[in-house]
Parts: sequence; C-alpha cells; structure tokens
Amino acid sequence: MNATQLRTLALVGHGGAGQTTLIENLLAASGAIPAAGSVERGSTVCDYDPLEKAHLHSIKVAAAHLQHQDTLIHLLDTPGYPDFMGQALCALDAVETVVVVIDAHKGIELTTHRMMHWAQTRKLCRMIVINKIDAPDTDLPALLEEIQTAFGRECLPINLPADGGKSVTDCFFNPSGAADFSSVEAAHRALVDQVVEVDEDLMNIYLEQGEVAPEQLHAPFEKALRENHLVPVCFVSALTGAGMPQLLDVMVRLLPNPTEANPPLFVQGEGEAAQPLLCAPDPDKHVLAHVFKLEVDPYIGRIATFRVHQGTVTNDSSLFIGELRKPFKVGHLFRVLGKQLLPVEACGPGEICAVTKVDDLNFDSVLHDAPEDDHVHMQPLDFPHAVFGLAVSPKKKSD
Repeated sequence: MNATQLRTLALVGHGGAGQTTLIENLLAASGAIPAAGSVERGSTVCDYDPLEKAHLHSIKVAAAHLQHQDTLIHLLDTPGYPDFMGQALCALDAVETVVVVIDAHKGIELTTHRMMHWAQTRKLCRMIVINKIDAPDTDLPALLEEIQTAFGRECLPINLPADGGKSVTDCFFNPSGAADFSSVEAAHRALVDQVVEVDEDLMNIYLEQGEVAPEQLHAPFEKALRENHLVPVCFVSALTGAGMPQLLDVMVRLLPNPTEANPPLFVQGEGEAAQPLLCAPDPDKHVLAHVFKLEVDPYIGRIATFRVHQGTVTNDSSLFIGELRKPFKVGHLFRVLGKQLLPVEACGPGEICAVTKVDDLNFDSVLHDAPEDDHVHMQPLDFPHAVFGLAVSPKKKSD
C-alpha cells in the first residue's frame, strides 16, 4: 500500500478516559467489526487478555486497524494507569500521531500531562480528543480553556459540539455553523490564523485576500503539526457515536501520513559515538523495522509486532535482527486486529505487522536486510524509574 494512504495513531490518556471504547467504536463505524463491544462485558477487540477483562481496563498495548475511504488507519490502544506507563510509551515509536484522550467530566489528569510531554519529546504530532461530551455536569468551555492554559494556545478546536453534545460541527473546512458554545466562525478563523503562520507566502496571500481555501492549507497544516505549532482538539462521545464519523474524516484528511511526519528517531553506532540516521519511507530501499511489542501466546508462541519504517517486508524476506549474523525467513506475515492475526503478503513503510515463532526477536529489536545496518538502533525511550525491582523466573522453559 502507498504510504500516503496510511495513518498510524496511538491513543493515550489517563485510565478511564475511554481509549479502548473509542477504538472499538471507530472500528464499528468503519465496518471493520460488525458492532462495538463493551469494556464492561469484556468483549472489546483490544482488551482481549483475561486480566484486562477481569480488571476492566487495558494492561498492555494492543494493535488494531480499519479502512476508511481509501486509507488504512493503524490504531494502538494503550493503558492509562501509571502502573503500566511503560506499555504506553512503547507505542510512541510506532506512530506518526499521538491522540491524547481526555474525559470531559474529569478533565486533565496525571497521564494527560505525561503523554503530552513524552509525545512532544519524541517529536510526534499531537491531537487531543475530548471524550464523553454528552456526560452530565460537564463544562466544555472551561475544559477547553484549561487545556489551552496547560498546554498552550496552539490547542485549538477543529470541531465543536452541537445539539447538546449529540453531534459536532466541523470548524476547519466549514467556516460557519451551529455550536453549543463559542462560534464556528471564530474557531475557523483561529485555525487559519495559526496554520498560515508557518508559511510566509501563504500568510501574505491571506493578508491580501482575507481568506484561503482549505486545500491550500494542507501542507502548512502538516508543518504546523510537525513543529507542534498546532494541536487540534476534537470533541466526541465514544458511547453514543457522536463525532465518530467526523473523527475518521479528520484522520484521513488532516493527520500526517508517513511521508509528512517527522522522521523516526533512529541512530547508528554505539554510545556517545552514535549518530542520527535519516530513515525514508521508501518501499524500494533496504528494510528498517522496529519491534515495539512482544508477547507469548499459549497456542501460537512468540508474537513480535513491529512497525516498518523503510523498505518492504514480504513473506519471502530474510531479515537480520540487530547485530545477529544469522537471518531468519519471515515465512508468515500478519496484520493485527486485537488478538487476531490476519495474513498479508507484504508490509511497506508505515505499516504495523507481526511475525510469530522467532525466538531471537526481543522488544526494541531493529529488523533489517542489509549487513551495514547491524548497528542501527531506535533512540532509547525515557522510561520512568521503577520504585523497586522484581524478577520472575519460570520453573520450566515452556512457561
């Protein structure tokens, strides 16, 4: 698939903000699943682990995907409670955009601050989704003001709730309309003002004409996202479906594809001698892929989920793992939908895939097909320091 037809997003936020429910309803709205499951009933795509079903919240990162229009969207569901923050951080190196989900009733919480900071540190594009806009006793104007105070005036609404939170009105492509608070006209003007600031030529046209077409804003919009000059804010209710079709449209029409985002943070070399390595989302170049999730299924065995950053991985590919000299043959390549592994023939730049039963694969492994890339690594993540250490040793190798 062409990289321009791909989007990769990690949904992060505090526990209970609704990341899993949001993904579930996006999958249902796109037709990827027949109907949305429920966290309470343990029937969601992403919370498939027995512990997640028992505790009613995510414990590890999970992958899903959907098709909207002609675009393939990869979604990573991450746990929100601080105990599992390492799992959420693992998802950052596999995506172009970090979607920070905020509970409209609870407002900004601990994990909200942390994920906004870490996403900016990893040079990722950011978007805020305010969920549960139809919940009682919510003050959405105050929450938007709180977000702008905490994270900057560049946090601007790209749509606004309407009809008492039962729907939303677009503010980017639509210069007027009805909204529950503020005004669509004012929100549209603020977005255009913010975007044209990163393009001097477009700003001159804007000052002369007083308006620019939305089509002219695409490139500067992506630049504003890359430079953290703009953080779009969307309003939704995952439970009722309000704003879900519009959110899918925002993902396809406005969020960056792999060719438009900041390049991944690869380095070549060891220690202080390591130098940044420019990785291009070119399907014809040598392969560079990064393992961001590893789990062991009792029936399938070892499952390694990775993001392809450069080149194309096929069922016939022979790949090296980091500095190991012996390559392995992929054999079977899968696209991931929760616990389902769906066979695919090839994965190009921007895609998230999985392979099974490769014992030498570990978390943070770099996969490549060129011997000169044996010292390529992803820039280390800044994991939180543990309060105490604990080691677990299985009695038998099969455990």
